[in-house]
Amino acid sequence: MGAGLARDLCHTECNREQGSLPQGVQMTAPVWQRRTPARQYAIWLGWFLGVMLFLLCFKIISDNTIWEFLTDAHVQAASLIGRMVPPDWSITGSLMLPLWDTINIATVGTALGVLIAFPLAFLAARNTTPHPALRAFALGIIVSSRSINALIWAILLVTMIGPGLLAGMIAIALRSIGFVGKLLYEAIEEIQPTPVEAITSTGAGRMQVLAFSVLPQIMPAFAGITVYRWDINIRESTTLGLVGAGGIGLQMNAAINNLAWGQVATVFVLIFGTVIVSEWVSAKVRHAVI
Repeated sequence: MGAGLARDLCHTECNREQGSLPQGVQMTAPVWQRRTPARQYAIWLGWFLGVMLFLLCFKIISDNTIWEFLTDAHVQAASLIGRMVPPDWSITGSLMLPLWDTINIATVGTALGVLIAFPLAFLAARNTTPHPALRAFALGIIVSSRSINALIWAILLVTMIGPGLLAGMIAIALRSIGFVGKLLYEAIEEIQPTPVEAITSTGAGRMQVLAFSVLPQIMPAFAGITVYRWDINIRESTTLGLVGAGGIGLQMNAAINNLAWGQVATVFVLIFGTVIVSEWVSAKVRHAVI
């Protein structure tokens, strides 16, 4: 029986190679499809709903927009720029202290945010958290911090503790916690497990494993994230003064209220120069560390 079955199979294979099969046996070539029809229809439906949502949003925005104002927008822009040029350089000396306060707000706020975000990142990472409940707690803080802009934090803090540099520093710190914590805990989760296993096999404790296998792998990323966040905070701290949180934004707000557009232009130039310098410094530090 086994010999007969083998003979039949061999006969079938020979007929397939010769282009002929026994009567009643047909070969059908498989048809390649990127997606099933149901999946393709679902994608088309998603695109259709997306376009409908876009058109609905555009209609709502259009109904609440006075399009006639756009007809002379270029004239208004040219008039404003004409009043800002040339800048009023006579106030440059009086802006140095507020500019220094702005840099301090960004630096101190970044340091406070990093100090809080560093342990939170270890609690939020799957491979270093001691308990799932602590991980959920840390992720909740990180998400809450990232959900609110620094300007909103500044408004709340000015209301609670009054205007000044302290409100700006805390606002920058609260905003930085979520940014640094998220990027750092993702870096912790992506570390190579081999050094961790090697250190653990020697009988090292939990803190020793973190110190000698986890930290060396994440320190370059940690330094880059910190400097990058400081660079962002330099930009954000320039606007906190608009709500009373200190820095050069106070002088810019006063100049705008007084319609002193030459002074506004001077503030813009100083902010632009500060951002350029901070970008250069952060790039050099990241290059040196990473």
